[in-house]
Amino acid sequence: MSEHPRVPSGDAGNPITPGSQASFGTYRRQPVSFVRRGTRLQGRRQQAWDEHAESFVVDVPRHVADTSVHPEYVFDATGEFGRSAPLIVEIGSGLGEAVVAAAEADPERNFLAVEVYRPGLANTLLRIGQRGLTNVRVVQANAPEVLGTMLPEASVSELWVFFPDPWHKTKHHKRRLINESFAQLAARVLEPGGLWRLATDWSGYAQQMRDVVAASPDFRNAHDGERTGSESPLTAAWASGVDCEPTGESDLVGGWAPRFEGRVLTSFENKALKAGRVIFDLTAVRV
Repeated sequence: MSEHPRVPSGDAGNPITPGSQASFGTYRRQPVSFVRRGTRLQGRRQQAWDEHAESFVVDVPRHVADTSVHPEYVFDATGEFGRSAPLIVEIGSGLGEAVVAAAEADPERNFLAVEVYRPGLANTLLRIGQRGLTNVRVVQANAPEVLGTMLPEASVSELWVFFPDPWHKTKHHKRRLINESFAQLAARVLEPGGLWRLATDWSGYAQQMRDVVAASPDFRNAHDGERTGSESPLTAAWASGVDCEPTGESDLVGGWAPRFEGRVLTSFENKALKAGRVIFDLTAVRV
């Protein structure tokens, strides 16, 4: 595990980090984008944790909660990986399918998997061990804190957010991860020219993501104006009615990226495709 200085955590004397779980998770002053689930490990996942956590889990000092990050802690990628290399960060890495496959295919780059659910991280460790990789680290942490304080400014070459929880009910849209404040955090950690890659299988969330990128002064859509009309996945979604009322409308805005080749077809995405859902990709460039 990574070394870090001893810092106090969880006492009343510590300031609450803006955007942290302590500020809008523990005390529920604002909505959060995830729901707490079981953290118990069993079988192969427990074995993988026991065997690989010391080498690949980033040991962060906590602040109030077990997924919080103390605001004084800063991640040292060069020290953690033992080399200087471009850093790719995946937010919500799930079972680790995408990040581990990418790390295996591109050993010259470093990868950090960020996930709040310990079973998912344990599964990622299992995949890392099976492939004998050394260029992946995992951290159990709340994404806004990772982007807001843990990662140094302009230290990330690519930021990935693939298939975040869509919170598809209208009353839950406020819980969606991708919004104006998240774009500001993404801009903070990405280097100039760095890429923010997004993917979802919900048409409404896809439009929200596109709007967030368009409204941000820190990003430009790498495919602005592309894939409109009949070539637009949004037009296809509106025609199918799989997650919305079917309409005869055509998407005249576009801006959709081609499918990111570096994202393997995960079990989650495969289920979405089998259900007839449309996949949306977006790529934003840090200006």
